[in-house]
Amino acid sequence: MRRVAVVIVTYNSADVLEGCLGSLRAGAEGVELAEVVVADNASKDASTAVAARAGLPVTVVQVGRNAGYAAAINAGIAALDLDRLDGVYVLNPDCRLHGGAVAPLLDALREPGRGIVVPYMVNPDGTLQPSLRRTPTVGRAVVEAVIGGGLAGRLGTLGELVTDPRDYARPGAFAWATGAAMLLSPRLIREVGPWDESFLLYSEETDYCLRAADLGWATWYEPASVIEHIGGDSGVNPMLASMLVVNKVRLYRRRHGPVAGTAYYLAVLAGEAVRALAGRRTSRASVAALVRPSLRTTALPQ
Repeated sequence: MRRVAVVIVTYNSADVLEGCLGSLRAGAEGVELAEVVVADNASKDASTAVAARAGLPVTVVQVGRNAGYAAAINAGIAALDLDRLDGVYVLNPDCRLHGGAVAPLLDALREPGRGIVVPYMVNPDGTLQPSLRRTPTVGRAVVEAVIGGGLAGRLGTLGELVTDPRDYARPGAFAWATGAAMLLSPRLIREVGPWDESFLLYSEETDYCLRAADLGWATWYEPASVIEHIGGDSGVNPMLASMLVVNKVRLYRRRHGPVAGTAYYLAVLAGEAVRALAGRRTSRASVAALVRPSLRTTALPQ
């Protein structure tokens, strides 16, 4: 039987972690759930106590501080014996696996060249939660600045965010996907290396998928696997929203150099400025962080 390990990143996640852990047995139907690692970013709540009473083969790894998503993933993976696994499923604690959700991901991972497989993601009310992305480009940033990411995603391939439900009806390769739920090949983990901890939150999954693609590994979407994701606060929390925007600009500049990076920066800045003038608090915070580096978040709350 194929063996999978699960790595769940927590930070003050007690209110959602029990539901995530409780969904794993049914979600792993047909495969062996070899180990569950809860990588905890120094939670102050009962997250580790919830993990300990889950009735699963759980190992709690203490990161020691609120070091971010990538650092916790790296700590969790380091606790695993990759030689004994067919896949490592990285999860947010606010995810809930539907029954039999892991097996289709492992099936898809068998195909040569696929190193990352992601599921069909839904909101708690069962509606589609767009999770797939196209390659970031200056052109897409300009289009999204003018008409918004949601509409751009529905107009062919103009937007980075994939929003057309028809694109979620069939499996396929995409540039990257949200990092809330990703099944990773052990071989890919060895070849790509650790997740980049400098991002703290946001763009770490973009960086990881794009680095994987640089080495010939595809990020594959498999709609036969379904997972519920409650979702984060980046849409309403100004600090988190500004981190998301700054990190995507920083990643683009790193990969494409100063000239293209500046063009991308200006396109993103223009889009956020328009929305800030319309009264959006998150965009006001994003504009401030883009133009004043001293306002950027460089460490997470401890």
